[in-house]
Parts: sequence; C-alpha cells; structure tokens
Amino acid sequence: MARIYPLFSSSKGNSAFIGTEKGGILIDCGVSLKRLSAALELNNIPLSAVMAVFITHEHSDHVAGLAMLSKKTGLPVYGQKRTLQRLCDTGKIAPTSTVVDISSISIACAGMEINCFNTPHDAIQSCGYRIRTADDKLCAVCTDLGHVTPEVDQALVGCRLVLLEANYDENMLRTGPYPMYLKERILSPYGHLSNDDCAEQAESLVKRGTTHILLGHLSQDNNTPQTADSTVERGMSGLVRGKDYLMGVAPVETKGGAVIF
Repeated sequence: MARIYPLFSSSKGNSAFIGTEKGGILIDCGVSLKRLSAALELNNIPLSAVMAVFITHEHSDHVAGLAMLSKKTGLPVYGQKRTLQRLCDTGKIAPTSTVVDISSISIACAGMEINCFNTPHDAIQSCGYRIRTADDKLCAVCTDLGHVTPEVDQALVGCRLVLLEANYDENMLRTGPYPMYLKERILSPYGHLSNDDCAEQAESLVKRGTTHILLGHLSQDNNTPQTADSTVERGMSGLVRGKDYLMGVAPVETKGGAVIF
C-alpha cells in the first residue's frame, strides 16, 4: 500500500521516505545519519530498507547527512547533473556511491517509477519528484520554489498526494527580524512558496483530482503549523475539507506515522 513518511520538514532539515518497511526511497537527507536512522526506526523502517536517495538540490537543509549516509551504505544517489557535480566536488557524496543524473530519464527503484521536474529556486539546480508507487498511485514532493511554473503544475496534476511547500506567512516574514536581503530572497520568484501561493496551487490541484495535500518545508521563524493550515484551508474556497480533500502538515521531526494515499 502506498505511503509516505515525512521524517523531517522545515527550513532546518528535510527528508521523506516513500515505500514500506521492506523497501523504498529517500527524498533528501538534510539531517545527520544518527537522526535519520532514529526517525526511520521510530517508523519500524530499517536503514537497509532505503534503496536509494534522491536529492532535490544542494542546500544544507537537504543534504546535511548525505556524506555520512553514502559513506556508510554506498547507496546510489540520484539528482540533476549540476547538483550531483557540486555535491561530489564538495565531498557530500562518498566515492563508493554511484551517482545518476535523473534529468531526462525515469528511474525504476524499489518497485516504483521516479521522475524529476525543475523547480525555480536559488540553487545551482533544483527539482521536485513525481513518483508512481508499486500499487500504481502517484505522489509528488514539491518544495523550495519561488513560484509555480507550468512545468511544476503539469508534474503535480494527476497526483493523488502532493507534499507542497507552505514556507512562510507573508505578514510574519515582512514584519519579522530577518535582514532585508534575506526577506527579499525568500519573497523572490526563486525563493520559497508562501501559504497564500500554496493555497492557490492546492485548490487548483484538488479541483483536478488530488485528494491529499501535505504542507511542508514550513519556516520555524516565519510560519506556524496552525497558520499554514488555516491559511491554506481558507484559501481553498468552495472545497470541503474531509469531503473533497484531506490535508495535514508535515512535522518538523517525525513522532512516527505515515500518510497512506
């Protein structure tokens, strides 16, 4: 049965496991191997069940634990060409791990089919992932994007579940303590997706068949789970939560539990 385990989700560390205790994949490894292993164990998933790691981009909150994970396990690492090159050049991927450019191909792994799509973010390259699970369900992980492009929208349409960025509340960000350059970076078309923008995209997706929305990559300084949840729900006018769609917030750190879709 298809399921996603949102292990870590915030501006300080991100990783999600998609699969079962018998096998699956990681999307990003933005925390230490020790914390990742503990989170997997909390969900009754042995580290040996991880078949591969798929990286969205090179920022530390997505790759902090990758060097140690690849060194200990030798797992293959998938991502876009320039991202992989940067990670190899900076010692973030152990030489014992195979690296595979996924930019224009489909990858079969753990009984699933994985494709990437480009996301607009201030990284050397940045992508999200669309996954067809072993039981023929589609899901996507889509965070770290300043706006929703036609390519992003097309990649998300048809997915039963979408883990979608709701990074910041615009008022909290604008009136908060961040320096102006950082506020401008986050607000830019290559920064992050606000709660309001997330709501607009979530509404569009649900109207086209998506049933599960999982809000992710929330800023711990410019958002709260309650703010994100209420803003997105309010923005999905005309749709009834619990009837037309289900929605939750990915935890900063898992306490155990998966989303079945």
